[in-house]
Amino acid sequence: MSLPLIKSLQDCTDFSETVVPFIPQLYDLPQRIFDSISDPDALKYIYLSTNPLISAFAFCLFTVPIFIIAAEVNRNYSQVDRFWSLLPTFYNLHFALYAHAKGLPSQRLDILAIVSILWSTRLTHNYWRKGGYSIGSEDYRWAILRKYINAPLFFVLNVLFIALAQSILLLSVTTPAYLLVLAANKTQGTSELSDIVFPVALVSAVFLAYWADLQQWNFHTAKQIYRESPEHKVLPGYHQEDLDRGFNCTGLWSLSRHPNFLAEQSFWVLFYAYGASITRNYSNWTLVGPASYLFLFQASTWLTELISASKYVEYKEYQNRVGKFLPNITGGLPGDFSVKRSL
Repeated sequence: MSLPLIKSLQDCTDFSETVVPFIPQLYDLPQRIFDSISDPDALKYIYLSTNPLISAFAFCLFTVPIFIIAAEVNRNYSQVDRFWSLLPTFYNLHFALYAHAKGLPSQRLDILAIVSILWSTRLTHNYWRKGGYSIGSEDYRWAILRKYINAPLFFVLNVLFIALAQSILLLSVTTPAYLLVLAANKTQGTSELSDIVFPVALVSAVFLAYWADLQQWNFHTAKQIYRESPEHKVLPGYHQEDLDRGFNCTGLWSLSRHPNFLAEQSFWVLFYAYGASITRNYSNWTLVGPASYLFLFQASTWLTELISASKYVEYKEYQNRVGKFLPNITGGLPGDFSVKRSL
């Protein structure tokens, strides 16, 4: 049996009944797959007879040693980063495919898969145009951390956090989709208001992130042209003082220091809320995913801003004026420093 017996929607969120009994399937799964590697029918049977969360977790663990070895061999610790925008959608597609293969109502899972593809497309495109997939490209923050952490400890960091914890995190944010698999038979394909509200909100979060990314990309493109052109050309729509400042504090970036991060975090919080709404349990175990995501963004944003504050003279003033994620409605002047242009 690959799925638990569900008597009510609330049962879908019972970790002791919907996850724990299936953990033993993980132990012999690699051997079963290896023994059937040349038999497509046997592999299909294994796929359908294995709990979808367990098979997803098995794949997650499979990627960990690959990330570790690739990072150590190349001395490049952005291996997980290259798959950050892809793995959550892979897991969401897996849950949708499983529901289809089992003949379960899959409308909600199909919608989440489509929205997840949009999320992946936006994030992958932004990572690509910034050179993330170029050979040798690495997140600058890893290089800075290596200056303060010796090689043996950084290896431990690579194993436990960069490769293992981050891989599990990318699966955990998609676990609300597992709840929807479990709830499929109980809802029998019926629709409710949340089936409109949450997909629209999720798409809106993707659009907000795309808009913020575009503003940031255009600003830094204008800054590069301004600094590299002999005549210090200022593109239309920009002011010389903004380009001289070095960091973007206009548009969405005048309301939030990290509007793209706000949208990114909101996406996975909404993803969780959708599953919680359908199962009628707003404090279930899948909250671990978005909660961990928020914690990671708090830590990475702290490091990013520490670097920015040391690089740009006016960044601390920007921090005082503009909220980190949410607009600072009680603060002073907006982050675009427009008051200086009126003097």
